[in-house]
Amino acid sequence: MSDIPASVADRPELQALWHRHSFVELDARARAFSLLDEDTGQEYCDPFDRIESPWLEPQGLVPESDDGLVVVKGLLAGESCVVIGIEGAFQGGSIGEVSGAKAACALQLAARDARTGQPISAVLLLETGGVRLQEGTLGLNAVAEILSALLELRGMRPVIGVVAGPLGSYGGMSIVAGLCTRVVLTHEGRLGFNGAQVIESEAGVAEFDSSDHALIWSVNGPAQRYATGLADAVVLDDVPAVRQAVITAVAAGVPEHHRSEELDVLAARLSPSDGGQARFSLPGLGIPVAPSPGQDSLAASHPGSAQQRGAES
Repeated sequence: MSDIPASVADRPELQALWHRHSFVELDARARAFSLLDEDTGQEYCDPFDRIESPWLEPQGLVPESDDGLVVVKGLLAGESCVVIGIEGAFQGGSIGEVSGAKAACALQLAARDARTGQPISAVLLLETGGVRLQEGTLGLNAVAEILSALLELRGMRPVIGVVAGPLGSYGGMSIVAGLCTRVVLTHEGRLGFNGAQVIESEAGVAEFDSSDHALIWSVNGPAQRYATGLADAVVLDDVPAVRQAVITAVAAGVPEHHRSEELDVLAARLSPSDGGQARFSLPGLGIPVAPSPGQDSLAASHPGSAQQRGAES
């Protein structure tokens, strides 16, 4: 790996790919520790505490002793931060009673500290299909508690969502992403409410073809989400790049108005001024684009570059 081919040495964007340390290939625990300053992270409710879901084994499913969610507190660029990471490899990153309680409690404790003059930011690593179906309303209630705690904290300190891939963030947890102060995506990340297979199973292949990867990425991929203002940065799948994007997002502070509060912008996207049908950008498919008010156009970039939206969210 130390010998760089001539074809790579002459192209800086390929050098970035050659030397990168993949963030996507890390599990949730390794991702959480990789974002924090070295030797500052401490995990809470770790696997040795054996806090696992009681609802999976009766259904013939093997539980995990951390219920697929890690909570690590440490320093990010010298400032207190709690990182909440969802393990996409366990039950599709789904949120159940236990994992949801861990996430909600971490956010609630961060909000408590912020109120008492001990500011702590939060980073959510979202690799999830949403609510865990095996736990039904318990999972739905867990997501609601996460949303409530997030809303409490984001008024005092930034809450940053990171969707790195390959699973993406869907279902109820995509609402969590939508309420985050800022959202960072890699080029492998996807963000949407309903997944392609769910849409196809409910509305038919004519509505959404789950085998059409170009369609999926054009609707839920990072270029689309950045272009429509639902993501604030798109970065290379590289640990230093993701970490720096998160540091920048936290340093931008708490905005005067969060994205989810800008109802005039959201309404404008659904009600075009020319009276025609509302249109959204679908990069690469040749579909006309109706720019959102005040929305910068998507900057062209090679795979090794980073796109960064300003502090306004």
